[in-house]
Amino acid sequence: MDMVTRMVNEKPVVIFSKSECCICFSIQTLICGFGTNPTVYELDQIPNGPQIERALQQLGCQPTVPAVFIGQRLVGGPNQVMSLHVQNELGPLLVRAGAIWLWKKK
Repeated sequence: MDMVTRMVNEKPVVIFSKSECCICFSIQTLICGFGTNPTVYELDQIPNGPQIERALQQLGCQPTVPAVFIGQRLVGGPNQVMSLHVQNELGPLLVRAGAIWLWKKK
């Protein structure tokens, strides 16, 4: 878990993903659509990916990808991110994390 904490520390948005995962791609696209530039770790393309995946499981991520951290806090997976988006809470959360400067509520 310390490994994951170090990876998300001082970054406004971090997404743990896998390159072949279409849900991961959709969540990345949604978050980038707000004008963010998230740090994305593709767990199937980095040497310590399996270790990070186990650490995400210990944090309660089920499934382990995509796992989204905003403002160094675990938001969760696709269901949690989409719920925030539908409730118009994702934009303000990104602003508070310093990932974007402005957000206009629709």
